Amino acid sequence: MLDGMDGKVAVVTGAGRGLGRSHALELARLGVRVVVNDFAAPGEENLA
Repeated sequence: MLDGMDGKVAVVTGAGRGLGRSHALELARLGVRVVVNDFAAPGEENLA
């Protein structure tokens, strides 16, 4: 299903934690250029 993902671009919203974070990291591992977005309250950990 994910063959040929190298060089593609994905936008992942909610990438700061949970499923969004997992998906962003896995897509990056597969060679996808990942644009991440998340709303973070003050004091929360940053993904980037």
